[in-house]
Amino acid sequence: MKYILEIAERLVTLLKELNATVTTVESCTGGHIISTITNVEGASEITPGGYVTYSNQQKINIGVPKAIIEKYGVYSYECAKAMATQGRKNTGADFSIGVTGTFSNVDPNNNDSEIGVVYFSIVFNAEQATAGKISVPIMERPQQKEYVTEIVLGKVLDVAESIYKALLENDLINAVGKLPLT
Repeated sequence: MKYILEIAERLVTLLKELNATVTTVESCTGGHIISTITNVEGASEITPGGYVTYSNQQKINIGVPKAIIEKYGVYSYECAKAMATQGRKNTGADFSIGVTGTFSNVDPNNNDSEIGVVYFSIVFNAEQATAGKISVPIMERPQQKEYVTEIVLGKVLDVAESIYKALLENDLINAVGKLPLT
């Protein structure tokens, strides 16, 4: 858990430097990612909050197209991207994370569930920055959430660091030393 908090601290610091915000739309992680971010002092400056969309209906309620779920399944890259896209659209955050999948059991409500498979998407300013599929080991559920959170926050940090470096290389720091993304 200590390492996850270190990643979150680095991310919060960097997003403040970038003058950027982050939100999440989480299913299987149940809010663990946004909770980890908000465990960092000053996180309120970089996040409007996040969504827990555990059921298919909650995903649809926040704007994930039902057609995406019907065509690709709720456990897919496409659904994760739609979740992230809607999170960004609904909150105006610069970065948005969508996470969907199953841990140690098959979901009886969704035929596409595979034990231990999680999909994520990270959207930056309406464009998919990265996406992935995580094979989650069989362990206690809280540890599975931590496992996925560590991987996903690490990917968000990688994307933010790449953006930060590109802005620095192009000398795009404004007069107060902030990197104006928004």
